[in-house]
Amino acid sequence: MRALLKRLRRIAPRRWLIWLVILIAALSGGQFLTPPASTAPLSSDRLQQAFARHESGVWLETSGTVTWLLRDDLHGDRHQRFIIAAPGGISVLVSHNIDLAPKVPLRRGETVTLRGRYEWNEKGGLIHWTHHDPRGRGPGGWISAGGKRYR
Repeated sequence: MRALLKRLRRIAPRRWLIWLVILIAALSGGQFLTPPASTAPLSSDRLQQAFARHESGVWLETSGTVTWLLRDDLHGDRHQRFIIAAPGGISVLVSHNIDLAPKVPLRRGETVTLRGRYEWNEKGGLIHWTHHDPRGRGPGGWISAGGKRYR
């Protein structure tokens, strides 16, 4: 390390700064160059990126076709659960809190658009927080189906 610093001191200051940025990027795996998940662009492409990168905690918007309607989870906070086939062939479980937002009347084969927080898993992931933020700290999420928005 000492030899590296000695060598960097001999390089012109501007070049030294460039090498320092490259060194930090290499040591951090490029993580600091990636914007935080909460500021990432909202699009269906973002879901494909989040799945491919194994990201979690990513706010995004996507659409998909309802492929399965699952039983509501009635333990603790109640959640409506269903699976959508999203763009890129990804199957995603949607967990919609029906204690905070109205239940969405859905049918298999119906197209839905939604905004929520994505959590990665090897099966395709989970989208939750598809409701308003009860504390008012952020925009929260929603589900649009049948021409109506549920939040």
